[in-house]
Amino acid sequence: MLALAVLLTGGFLAVSPALANGPSFDCAKASLPAEKAICADPQLSAIDLLVAKAYKGFEPAFGGDKHKIARGLIADRNACNSDTACIVSALNNALQTYGTAPSWVEDYNIALIGKKALDAAARNPGNRDDPLPSAIGQCASTHIKTLTARLGDDPLETATPDAGSAATFTNGGGAVSYDREPGLVASKVGEPVVMCLISIPRDCPKDDDRGRVYYSIDLVAKGSWTLPDSQHMCGGA
Repeated sequence: MLALAVLLTGGFLAVSPALANGPSFDCAKASLPAEKAICADPQLSAIDLLVAKAYKGFEPAFGGDKHKIARGLIADRNACNSDTACIVSALNNALQTYGTAPSWVEDYNIALIGKKALDAAARNPGNRDDPLPSAIGQCASTHIKTLTARLGDDPLETATPDAGSAATFTNGGGAVSYDREPGLVASKVGEPVVMCLISIPRDCPKDDDRGRVYYSIDLVAKGSWTLPDSQHMCGGA
C-alpha cells in the first residue's frame, strides 16, 4: 500500500504540465480554509482558475438556475475546509459540470484521493464497514457484496467481455461500467474496499440524483476503479 501511495502522489508530479496561473480570487483576501488551501497549492490554484473560465460559457442542460448550480458547487468546495483531496474532487466536479476537465486535472484528483483512501484504510485495520459516503471527498470502508455483468444477470468472472461489469457493496453502494473494468475483474466477493465519493452531479433534473462517482480500491487485489453508481447519469434514459 505504501508503494502505491508513493506512486499515486509522486508519479503525478512527473507528468503534470507547468502551471503558473490562478486562482480566480485574490489570495490576500482569502479567509476560508478551502481558499487558503487553494492559494497554497499551485495545481489547485490553476484548477480554480479553469473553473472560473468554464463557468462563463456554462448553460444548464436541464433548465436549472446557473447561479444556483454554481453556489452548490462552491458549497461543495468550501465544505472540504483544508482537505486538498476533497477540494480537487470538488473543483474537478465543477469542471465536469461546466464542460470537461483536462486529463491532468483528473490525474491530480485520482492521485490525491487515492492517497486519502489508503490513509483511511490504515486508520481502520479491521476493515470495519462504514456508511456510504454522502459528501464529496469522504471515504469509507466496505466489502464487495456482488460482482456481475453490467445488468447483474451473470457472474463477472464468466461474463462475456461485452457484458460490462458491476459491483455492489455491503454499505449499499454500487459501481457499474459498460466496459469490463480491470479493477473489478481482479477483485473477489467479500474483499475489503475503500470507497471515496468524488462527484455529485449538480446540473440535473429535479429529484434525479443518479450518477454519483466513487473512486474505490480493493485492499486485497490492490485494483482500483473510478465508476458511477448507475448505468446512466442524471437526466439519462
